[in-house]
Amino acid sequence: MNPPISITGISSISPIGASLAESWKGYQNKSHCFTIKHNELVASLPPNIRDDIQDLRHSDSKYKALDDTVLFAIYTSRMAVQNAHWNSSDRYGINISSSRGATELFEVHYKEFLNSNKVSPLGSPNTTLGNISSWVAHDLQTRGPEISHSITCSSALHAILNGIAWIRSGMCQKFLVGGSEAPLTAFTIAQMQALKIYNKNKTEEYPCRPLDLEKTTNSMILSEGASMACLESGTSKNALAHIIGIGYATELLEHNVAISTDAICFQRSMNMALKNIKPLDIDVIITHTPGTIKGDLAEYNAIKKVFGKDHPALTNNKWKLGHTLSVSGMLNIEMAILMMQQQRFIPIPFIKHEIPKEINKIMINAVGFGGNAVSIILSKP
Repeated sequence: MNPPISITGISSISPIGASLAESWKGYQNKSHCFTIKHNELVASLPPNIRDDIQDLRHSDSKYKALDDTVLFAIYTSRMAVQNAHWNSSDRYGINISSSRGATELFEVHYKEFLNSNKVSPLGSPNTTLGNISSWVAHDLQTRGPEISHSITCSSALHAILNGIAWIRSGMCQKFLVGGSEAPLTAFTIAQMQALKIYNKNKTEEYPCRPLDLEKTTNSMILSEGASMACLESGTSKNALAHIIGIGYATELLEHNVAISTDAICFQRSMNMALKNIKPLDIDVIITHTPGTIKGDLAEYNAIKKVFGKDHPALTNNKWKLGHTLSVSGMLNIEMAILMMQQQRFIPIPFIKHEIPKEINKIMINAVGFGGNAVSIILSKP
């Protein structure tokens, strides 16, 4: 990939915090973030971040009726742009994704309709997917293109691909990309339970068990949050990381939600990302592995096919944070940047790891329903 793309700013809100420093501190302990909501395990935003979101909601009369997904996106976009030192005169595009979209608000309006056969005038505009990027663009007063999309759990990494494509085309020099999710409703949890992939073991020390290939039950747990990154063309002196490889792929559907046994989509996306990079140069792979039996094993099989038995060190953060759906790939990007900055591997506590001596290049994987895989390789600037 020549020239590379620089990540010059990144921000997130997640169950472990709202800054790189808070996230790094959160990764240093072996405790998870799961609590009970709707009688099931979930990972929620901390109360202090929730308070900040409420302050944002009441800061502008137009924001009071917005879904949490939009407010999460506005909050993290402000931080990302500030961290990248962009200003209102910079012409940059926006591509923010979501798997579930305005789930909670849609459910509120639908309940209103069932009870009264009427819907609020804002029922439609405030639940459309394009609502997210449009409100972020309004808040930041940007002058570039606005894009929203949903490609399920790989959506945020697809947003990175879109941003790179726009920059490569010369139509934009900078792009704000990311994802936002607020899926912790009883209905959304019930949807995951209907697929038989949701955690049932509430009393385990580590109830979500990504990359545990010996587990006998599915263990995925939903989470909420948002994460944004600022992309710029070339090797900026302010870069947190360089994107040096990208790959993407789909595969023929054997089932509505499943990927093949050896995750052909991941094999293709990883090989594409490695086009000009030696596999031995990759120090760490941050896997998608959501804690499901078949999904975790399929991705692991794909890694062995591409890298052989002596594959890079593998890790994941869903044991601590749960699955933030589209946002998970961006949180993995943040995790990769932290490991490269600190030169310290973040392990999964219930898995035996080989610790890499140096951490200079990291591959991040994501996949969504329908086998839409993305692989991105970051290098230390």
